[in-house]
Amino acid sequence: MKPSSSQLALSVGRRVVMACVAGLLLVAGFWTSWDTAQHVLLSKGREHGTLSVTECGDATCSGTYDPEGPPPPRAGAPIERSVAVKKGREYEVVLKPGTDELVRAGSSGVLLAWVPLGGALLLAAPVVGGGMRLTRTAWGTALAGAVLLAGAFFAL
Repeated sequence: MKPSSSQLALSVGRRVVMACVAGLLLVAGFWTSWDTAQHVLLSKGREHGTLSVTECGDATCSGTYDPEGPPPPRAGAPIERSVAVKKGREYEVVLKPGTDELVRAGSSGVLLAWVPLGGALLLAAPVVGGGMRLTRTAWGTALAGAVLLAGAFFAL
């Protein structure tokens, strides 16, 4: 039996709305990740160094920042508090230009910066699979998000 024009329009409309929702999730995940990832990925010409974490508050941890090169070490340099930052440890960091805020550098910093995108990929997978009826694409999206999150977990 051939679907009526209203059923066809409803099906197409559902797919368009779900594509917009999935796209919005992925753009939001990318945008949130890029805020940190740009400093880690495009770190050439930025100030690099080592942070020795001495204290942690509710939102940030701080410690002594020892930059590479001639500048002297500075105390009280902040880094965002996360499960990846622990008191008493040293981390390779990059200074965000125009601020005194530090972000993790190296391969672990890259993976940690992209965690929001991994979460967005996992959230978009049911939308793609259920709303758009693209099951293979949904499984690929979920797998990509899970691999990214697992990589960040093991990089800790």
